[in-house]
Amino acid sequence: MKIQVSLKGDQREFESGTTVAEIARSLGAGLYKAACAGKLDGKVVDLRTPVTKDCELRILTFDDTEGKKIYWHTTSHIMAQAVKRLFPDAGFAIGPAIENGFYYDFDLPRTLTPEDLQAIEAEMKKIIKEDIPLERFELGPDEAVALMEKEHQKYKVELIREHAGKGEKISFYRQGGYVDLCAGPHLLSTGRVKAVKLTNCTGAYWRADAKNKMLQRVYGISFPKASELESYLKMIEEAKKRDHRKLGRELDLFDIYDEGPGFPFFLPKGMILRNQLENFWREEHAKHGYEEIRTPIILSEELWHRSGHWDHYKDNMYTTKIDGADYAIKPMNCPGGMLVYKRKLHSYRDLPERLAELGLVHRHELSGALHGLMRVRCFTQDDAHIFMTPEQVEGEILGVMDLIDSFYKVFGFDYSLELSTRPENSMGTDEQWETATNALIRALKKNGRPYEINEGDGAFYGPKIDFHLRDSLGRTWQCGTIQLDFQMPERFELTYTGEDGAKHRPVMLHRVIFGSIERFIAILTEHYAGAFPLWLAPVQARILPISDAARGYAEKVADTLRNGGLRVETDTHNEKIGYKIREAQLQKIPYMLVVGEKEMQNGNVSVRGRKAGGLGAMTPDAFLAKAAKEVRDKAAD
Repeated sequence: MKIQVSLKGDQREFESGTTVAEIARSLGAGLYKAACAGKLDGKVVDLRTPVTKDCELRILTFDDTEGKKIYWHTTSHIMAQAVKRLFPDAGFAIGPAIENGFYYDFDLPRTLTPEDLQAIEAEMKKIIKEDIPLERFELGPDEAVALMEKEHQKYKVELIREHAGKGEKISFYRQGGYVDLCAGPHLLSTGRVKAVKLTNCTGAYWRADAKNKMLQRVYGISFPKASELESYLKMIEEAKKRDHRKLGRELDLFDIYDEGPGFPFFLPKGMILRNQLENFWREEHAKHGYEEIRTPIILSEELWHRSGHWDHYKDNMYTTKIDGADYAIKPMNCPGGMLVYKRKLHSYRDLPERLAELGLVHRHELSGALHGLMRVRCFTQDDAHIFMTPEQVEGEILGVMDLIDSFYKVFGFDYSLELSTRPENSMGTDEQWETATNALIRALKKNGRPYEINEGDGAFYGPKIDFHLRDSLGRTWQCGTIQLDFQMPERFELTYTGEDGAKHRPVMLHRVIFGSIERFIAILTEHYAGAFPLWLAPVQARILPISDAARGYAEKVADTLRNGGLRVETDTHNEKIGYKIREAQLQKIPYMLVVGEKEMQNGNVSVRGRKAGGLGAMTPDAFLAKAAKEVRDKAAD
């Protein structure tokens, strides 16, 4: 029987049962060689999958996000096979693809050494050279358990028993003498992986639970070309130099101490940086019709049951008792925003109502997951909740998208968009979810930027649009988000009076731009390598007197600049000018103003830029005018 397959709009005819791999081969040897998987009517499938009906098909390569994940997941299986060869008694837990590469958790008889990682990597290269086919097969639950028990793989047995439905088939992949429990998809053979590098080894508790055994997590990365791997490793080395934890200490911005794991300290210079971001945030939101609120950090436990958060976040919430009653420290700001809206009656003429909050929230993260300012236990979300009529939904979404775009342009960030749809554990009716999802899709189409769909990753109360920033090293970070919510207005019985005089239920948008102020500062620190543009720099200029005689003049210049609104320091140390310049460069200060006898006589300063070097002599007022314009324009360095 013949079937019709649409390939990027091009209709091709194939015999029913033709596999995705065979279709890729028919389109060209290059595409077949690069193919990682197929996307069949929107669903990612294995290359081995037979196509049996008319459909739309896309061949995924490493250039596609889904293709990368499959490529890296296959490489994790290659690593597991290498470990199996070197450590026959190893226990295998999970080995997923992650944002940049893959990892696998192993239960091993001893702690791995750097030499062990080299040996595993060498064995992986042998397995790649052997070009071993990956073969998929299925077993019933009892057979699956028996196979993994025979292999002495207790972690796999636990996973099978937990997830297998009655009579449900369990899928495995075999490559040579190695068999792994896995849903796939995977590459056709190990030889399709070309360049690989193991990057790190850490401890990781099974199931991320400190009550369980500590396993050894080995991280790696792979690419279709050696040149791509080389570029990536160079980027990693540069990222180490830009590590916000290292720069935060060196530049005296922020730190985290043993007395408060996951609870960051912002130091005086870090507070200047933070306040500049928050001031910018406030100014822009005021321009766009937002009103700022602040809600309490501690609220009754009943509120979190009412909002639905208790069922989804209770394991990550801190709780306390006050006067014998149960309270919780807020993990997010939205229930407080509901109460603010509900304080008074609303008419349709009052909507949209845009309530913005820089709200401090607390979430319990496992100690092993903490990472500088990127993953903390308390952080400030730049939340806003917009209450509106159904007719206003699309316009408000587009307005938020434009606002987020304007913010990211200031910092030089490009970004991509992702639509996340209904998760399994969600609230609300099918109709509500369909309405909300379609509203986001319409707004995305009107916005005009391309977007990807992330099936099943929406919030429990509604679908969302996520903004993924791309920094100066090409890394991506999820920051901004827009979430459309029909559920909380229902649960909190929010209303407004419509044109018809009847009570109606408002629709609500949750949205953030920075996401978390702390995390955004970490991203900015690494993006700029600590060399912040002038408007953000904690110290904007440092005055460097050449001699003791010039110190008085240096202070006079400093006063002029401070009175003009610049953040200025004077280096009065008894050191040579070359040393002072190097110190200012290490502190990544945008401008150095050298003053000596010549500058005193002429009433000017010798200006050096952090990157531009010598900029010549200027009067203090001329320099102030130049710097003030840069600050106003929020100019990049």
